[in-house]
Amino acid sequence: MSTAMAADLTSKQRQILAYLRDNAGTKTYFKSRLIGQELGMTAKEVGSNITALQNGNFDVEIEKWGYSSSTTWKVDI
Repeated sequence: MSTAMAADLTSKQRQILAYLRDNAGTKTYFKSRLIGQELGMTAKEVGSNITALQNGNFDVEIEKWGYSSSTTWKVDI
């Protein structure tokens, strides 16, 4: 990840990115609702902020996967 790209992230986006990096080694699928519960955000906040991470040049690959009971994201490191 480039330093310029990291500086462009909001604090919520940095929190989500750190959470995904910490947990993607043991998990592949993440629900916005559950990420939000862990980080003190709503599912909607997670969804709107994770889009910036999808489009950025980071060491995680994020793909929108499904919508049942909350958006599910497939994450690969």
